Amino acid sequence: MLDEALSAGDCVAAQLTNDAARYQELGRKLRSTNFNSAVTIARGSSDHACGYLAYLIMSRLGRLVTSLPMSLVTLSRAPLRTEGTLALSISQSGQSPDVVEPIRYFRDGGATTVALVNDITSPLAQAAEWALPLHAGREQSVAATKSFITSLVAGARLVAEWQSDSELKDGLAALPDALRGASQVDWSAALDVLAPARNIMVVGRGISFPVALEAALKFKETSALQAEAFSGAEIKHGPMALIEDGYPLLIFATRGPTQAGLVALATEMRGRGARVLLAAPADIPERDLTLPVAATPDLDPIVAIQSFYVMAAHLARARGMDPDRPRHLSKVTKTN
Repeated sequence: MLDEALSAGDCVAAQLTNDAARYQELGRKLRSTNFNSAVTIARGSSDHACGYLAYLIMSRLGRLVTSLPMSLVTLSRAPLRTEGTLALSISQSGQSPDVVEPIRYFRDGGATTVALVNDITSPLAQAAEWALPLHAGREQSVAATKSFITSLVAGARLVAEWQSDSELKDGLAALPDALRGASQVDWSAALDVLAPARNIMVVGRGISFPVALEAALKFKETSALQAEAFSGAEIKHGPMALIEDGYPLLIFATRGPTQAGLVALATEMRGRGARVLLAAPADIPERDLTLPVAATPDLDPIVAIQSFYVMAAHLARARGMDPDRPRHLSKVTKTN
């Protein structure tokens, strides 16, 4: 896991040097098509990557995006109207039937279908009209790291070409070096807090919420640490009842309009006795962990999760676990 996480910068560099013409062609297609709606189709880490992609599409392009409950297609056989829809899927293996079948269903119904997939020979890649490889290379660890980061990058590339945004494209070009720098950021202060912990809340909001979801998943699968992710706006709607002295919270306060509220939340939760780990950029004096930043705020979650992955690999070892072989889990999960 650690070696693969550390290789993410090189994997992103490889992705960015490939398929430029295909992304440009897809961007032209998306700009020329009047979509009534968009859906994402994914599970696990890939679903978190879809959440990031959906946020970019909604915030930058003003299109509503829904995460599809795949069982509507695979089990309920719901009569979904798919014409005029954009269907987006992200997957490392491209093997799971409950991801492949909805893409086939939407394509057969006249939707535009796009798969961002690491295995370009997979059933998912074959099912989609547009299949773009992640270029993460083979991933040995059960816990996805470099494939998640390359999924985020591929989603941002899609949006950059759809929007024809030169600033976002320039920011993407600078990501390999930013990721290499992020892997060297010291998050060891988190280990003393989390090594003995039994549970944790992971908090984000807006564009940082998909990173909170991903971090919570990694805590569970690599450290057997019961973790729940919440939006900073949801904490006071019930989850705050769990807060007691020493309760750990990891808060991702990336740049943007949600940052001030998350920093304020960290202060409030400290006042309630929580053991807060506020991850924020270097210009936030209240921070406990330093978040690296990218060339533009919309890319900050990509470098943030890189720093987290390095810490998470060390945390698993500190808790006496093997992050490469989580119990009960396998690399490819096939569900219907």
